[in-house]
Amino acid sequence: MFGLIGHLNSLEHAQSVARDLGYPEYADQGLDFWCSAPPQIVDEITVTSITGQKIEGRYVESCFLPEMLATRRIKAATRKVVNAMAHAQKHGLKITALGGFSSIIFENFNLQQLQQVRTIKLEFERFTTGNTHTAYIICRQLEQLAPQLGIELSKATVAICGATGDIGSAVCRWLDARTDVAELLLIARDRDRLQALQEELGRGKIMQLEEALPQADIVVWVASMPKGVEIDPAQLKQPCLLIDGGYPKNLGNQIQHPGVYVLKGGIVEHSLDIDWRIMKIVNLMEMPARQLFACFAESMLLEFEKWHTNFSWGRNQITVEKMEMIGQVSLKHGFRPLLSF
Repeated sequence: MFGLIGHLNSLEHAQSVARDLGYPEYADQGLDFWCSAPPQIVDEITVTSITGQKIEGRYVESCFLPEMLATRRIKAATRKVVNAMAHAQKHGLKITALGGFSSIIFENFNLQQLQQVRTIKLEFERFTTGNTHTAYIICRQLEQLAPQLGIELSKATVAICGATGDIGSAVCRWLDARTDVAELLLIARDRDRLQALQEELGRGKIMQLEEALPQADIVVWVASMPKGVEIDPAQLKQPCLLIDGGYPKNLGNQIQHPGVYVLKGGIVEHSLDIDWRIMKIVNLMEMPARQLFACFAESMLLEFEKWHTNFSWGRNQITVEKMEMIGQVSLKHGFRPLLSF
């Protein structure tokens, strides 16, 4: 049985969803309450592969909210993630994906040091960030959509914002090894990591965001948006493909301009309806019965294949070979990249 650890986008969103899920005691509570609320299994899931195979899963609501990071409740945020992991393990879930900020918190705050959660010692092989599948899907979205927009990859400049992150570095490796993209522009906050990535690739120009964006035919955004930073769409090329692989995916609301095409990056569509309530209730997808985050789909794929292991783990450990491996089983079981704007 697989698991998904998720969270909601805001306090207001959480209050609304709590009512729909049947938790009225959560619906009118403020942030302090949510900081102490325990994780809950709120949905049972059945997924059918195009091979005919069926698997069962559970959705674990971590009760983490992004406001916990914004208001410096870091301890509460980290506790939410490890408690949700312990809850998943306690209920016998063999492979569980960390969704949204859960994986980011795990990476950035080194939660592996918090392996003991009350009476449960976390078995990290039971968990995956899902980042390998996410990176693969973003790359396939780029490869398939660019030609449709008249962007020839062999002449294209691709800017990767968040290039040194787990997903960003994987995208860079794929584009370098599996495409003939003309130029890579590497954007991130940490200069040392950027230089290390540039040396690894043997190519790529290190640039500031404002310098890189006007040069890019394709922008892959896999970083959090810094406070006060806004993208002026008039400064972008036309056509320009902007793949929003961050979380939450809000660039589409901010950038509406002729010739600039904003795609929700790292989203997959399944060939068959998934039997679950949670995606319909949280209202994050246009087709909630079939569309989902690629990181969540990774745990489903690992369960289909009985690969009960932390397939995606740590930072900058994703190889092109592992992206190809998860990509093959993704196609095998009926998942495909979202290609509609």
